[in-house]
Amino acid sequence: MDSGAGAETVLGGGIAAFCEGCEVRDLTLCAPLDDGELAKLCSILHSTHVDAGRIILEEEEPADYVFNVTGGCIRLFKLLPDGRRAITGFLFPGDFLGLTSRETYAYSAEALTPAMLCRFPRRKLEGLFEEMPKLERRLLGMASNELAAAQDQMVVLGRKAAGEKVASFLLLLSNRQVARHVDANPVIVPMSRADIADYLGLTTETVSRTFTQLKTKGWISLQAQGRVLIRDEEALRDLAEGV
Repeated sequence: MDSGAGAETVLGGGIAAFCEGCEVRDLTLCAPLDDGELAKLCSILHSTHVDAGRIILEEEEPADYVFNVTGGCIRLFKLLPDGRRAITGFLFPGDFLGLTSRETYAYSAEALTPAMLCRFPRRKLEGLFEEMPKLERRLLGMASNELAAAQDQMVVLGRKAAGEKVASFLLLLSNRQVARHVDANPVIVPMSRADIADYLGLTTETVSRTFTQLKTKGWISLQAQGRVLIRDEEALRDLAEGV
C-alpha cells in the first residue's frame, strides 16, 4: 500500500471499539468469530483509512496482505499492454480484497472514495486457520462470493445494448446495497460516467446519453451526490433483461 495512504491504527489484541461498532461486521471475515477468536484476529489486523485516489495494491506485487473493505468504494483495474486501464470491478463495505492463490496480486486496486480497510498479513492470517477452522471456512465462503460477483459482471457485460448494460449495472448496485443493509433505492453511484463506461465497455458519451434517456422516460431521476432514484423498477428490469 502507498505509504501516504492515510491514517493507520494497529489494533494489537483485544476487541477494538472499531470492531464492535462495525456496521458490516456480519459481512466480513470476522462474522463467525466469538469474542475470544475475534480478539486473536485483532492482534494481527491493522485498521487503515485510505484517501481517495490512493493505490492500495498493484498488479504483480507480492500478495503479502489481504483486506476487508469496511467503508467507501474501491476500484479494481488491470493495465493493458498498450498502457490503457481496464476497470474490472468495484468493491464496497463487506467485500474482500487481495484474495489470490498466486504469490502476486492479479489486479490493482485504488480508493475511488475515502475508504476504511482492515488489513491482514496473509501468512499470519493463514497461521490462524488450524486454530480457528471457521476462519478458513469463512474465507472460502468469501472467495465463493467473489466468484459470484465475477459471474454477475459477465452477465452485465454480456448484454448487447447500452441501455441493457446501464440498467443491469444500476440494478446490480441496488442489490449490493441491500446485501450491506442499505435501502435499495436510491442507488448510490460513487463512480464517474467515465468509470462506468470503462467497466461496461462503452464510451463515456454513450453512458451519459443512456442516463439521460432513462431520465427522460421517467424511469430514473438523477439526484445530488451521485444518487440515482429508480422510479420504474419494472421497466428498468425489463430493459436489463432485453424484454
